[in-house]
Amino acid sequence: MTSVDVTVDTTGTGPARRRRTTPRSNLEAGSRIGLGVATLWFSLLVLIPLIAVVVETSAGGWDAFWQTLVDEQTFAAIRLTLTEAFLVTAVNVVVGTLIAWVLVRDDFPGKRVLDVVIDVPFALPTIVAGLVLLSLYGPRSPIGVDVANTRTAVFLAFLFVTLPFVVRTVQPVLAELDTEAEQAAASLGASAPVIFRRIVLPSLLPAISAGAAMSFARAISEYGSLVLLSGNLPMRTEVTSVRILTYIENGDLSSAAAVATLLLATALAVITALEVIQRRVARRG
Repeated sequence: MTSVDVTVDTTGTGPARRRRTTPRSNLEAGSRIGLGVATLWFSLLVLIPLIAVVVETSAGGWDAFWQTLVDEQTFAAIRLTLTEAFLVTAVNVVVGTLIAWVLVRDDFPGKRVLDVVIDVPFALPTIVAGLVLLSLYGPRSPIGVDVANTRTAVFLAFLFVTLPFVVRTVQPVLAELDTEAEQAAASLGASAPVIFRRIVLPSLLPAISAGAAMSFARAISEYGSLVLLSGNLPMRTEVTSVRILTYIENGDLSSAAAVATLLLATALAVITALEVIQRRVARRG
């Protein structure tokens, strides 16, 4: 909180002058302790490990960092991971929002069951998810769909573990929306697409952006759910998480940190871009 002191010129020779003092915190003692604990906990769990990765990356210098990223096998893994993650995020934004809409606005038999099943990818260990996907979409698929050792396997694995993020961020926001504005717009002749675009979407956009950011970050870091189905074939189905593990197993921590730093920077860039876009669209709305 910034305080402003007003000084009056009693001599009458000049106007009153304002003196700006330094900002004063209005946090109580308990709040200050809570803030300190939260900052320390965040630093220990997130900030310090991230800094350690960046420091390890810089240990080899810029040339080593660049050579790692332009390595043919590493570049193929990065390209595959980012491409599939962007595609999965786009699908999740549309399908996840649709599922959230159905769960909130519609009543149908089995609604409660579907609401519970949405959280299954959260509950399953990732290696168990990989076994489930291999059983369903592998060589012994009961539905006759075999996508093992293909790029489609990577897409399905990413899709399986990331779908709940958009659904669970959009669903509570949609449930709290007041439908009176929608009803009023409909009574004035507005069509359903116009109502959704002009009234509903601006309110849902922050939640959709948050879900999309978490979906993308989760996808680029996925490992367990795809190792069995994708086959980890170099230049074909190998993703960055597998490539990082290979570097670590070979004792090349600098190269592993270089790839991890690139993924971190990409995730931060995507999160920042989504935040900027949703603010601009919400402001226009």
